[in-house]
Amino acid sequence: MEDCNDGALLRSRSDGPVPPFRQIQSLNKPRAMHVIATFGSSRPQFRWSFVVKVSENRFIPRLPGLSPKTVIAALLLVGFVHVLAAQTTHDWQTQVRKDVEIQHIDAALAVVDQRLADTPEDWEAHGWRGRLLAWKGRWSEGETEYRLVLDKFPNDIEILTDLSDVLLWQKKYAEALQTLDDARKISPSDPEILSRRARVLAVLGRTPEARAEYQQTLLFDALNSEARAGLDSLRENTKHELRVGEDVDVFNYANAGQTQSVSLSSRWNQRWATVFGVSTYQRFGQDAVKFLTSTAFHFTARDWFTVGSAVANSQSVVPTNEAFFEYGHAFRIENRWVRGLESSYQQHWFWYQGAHVLTLNTSQILYLPHEWTWSLNVTGARTGFVGTPVDWTPSGWTKLGFPLQRRVTGNVFFGVGSENFAQIDQIGRFSAHTFGGGLRYQFATGQDITGYVARQYRTQGQIDTSFGLSYGIRF
Repeated sequence: MEDCNDGALLRSRSDGPVPPFRQIQSLNKPRAMHVIATFGSSRPQFRWSFVVKVSENRFIPRLPGLSPKTVIAALLLVGFVHVLAAQTTHDWQTQVRKDVEIQHIDAALAVVDQRLADTPEDWEAHGWRGRLLAWKGRWSEGETEYRLVLDKFPNDIEILTDLSDVLLWQKKYAEALQTLDDARKISPSDPEILSRRARVLAVLGRTPEARAEYQQTLLFDALNSEARAGLDSLRENTKHELRVGEDVDVFNYANAGQTQSVSLSSRWNQRWATVFGVSTYQRFGQDAVKFLTSTAFHFTARDWFTVGSAVANSQSVVPTNEAFFEYGHAFRIENRWVRGLESSYQQHWFWYQGAHVLTLNTSQILYLPHEWTWSLNVTGARTGFVGTPVDWTPSGWTKLGFPLQRRVTGNVFFGVGSENFAQIDQIGRFSAHTFGGGLRYQFATGQDITGYVARQYRTQGQIDTSFGLSYGIRF
């Protein structure tokens, strides 16, 4: 899921030149009075200097009953009315900008709505309303406001780029690209237009065109950070990820356990993805080797189905056989605080020597502004040992992810119940609380190091301190 727009102010638009005042001329020598008026509206302000020339011999007969002083006073009144209108326009826009700076979007929207109630054809206010609605996640309403302004001002670059953003967020990729094409015809060297167009092309999978557009952006703006980040992301547009890791568990009641793992994840196209992995375990005096494979099929852009299985050698520390499936769906949410939601349901069967476990799991991932994420996982486990009745055990965990720097992200998590059911020490009748956190550092293009540390407190005073480190490379 992508960020809201950068909050740039609307560029000024003009209805065209204002017709000059006609001078009232006289055949005789006139008396002249200079009047300066400032006209204000939602358009740019123009200062006009005009001369009112009053004829003593010819003017009065043409306007019977009106003295020259009366006419002059009326013209001055018109000028002052425009001055007051300009001041009003300045006041509401100033207030909106102040509210936006302190993140009071609702207050700013109320000011704009009041302005439109007083002046329905204030197109600057309509543009502001579209932007504020987009910031609140009400993208379809923002789109309507932008199109309303473009009906009057089809060549407004700022509104065209803002419209392309809300179309992109609504996954209307073809319309977003067409809108940016229109904007590019008007301003072919605008870096904002070029970088936005490159981003849409990348989403559409037109990687060579997106790369060329980012490079074109840098020709006009060599320091454009979005274009540089976009080029980096295109270099990372790879099919495979190879990851190698090491995990260690330190118990206060037994010797430490170790796990080494290697996995290869592949995204073959927009629909198919696979995972192959092998893990070795040294735990409670035994060695185990497990092989895992899974396949995911994306039958729509927002729905996927995964099946997989695992086998291990004969031992009693990890399951000898596993099978699982998962169905997931992604939701688009038009909300200021939540950008999207991924929800999934999974069933997983574990067969141990002397025990069997069935887990029913639901997982929710909320995508928050500024690249934050919040995950919530709830599991019900049905456990049975040889010679004992089956028993249901609930568990769950939650994790908050957040960016720290451009290449560093972090997370903290908390769990109640068993952390997982893939190892013998994680099943059975006990309660536990787990605390931990992790970091991911992308030190080079397509390469990262990920680490974590966790501490689990169990009943009977048992403590498991675990930590792990993995290296991933994408190609």
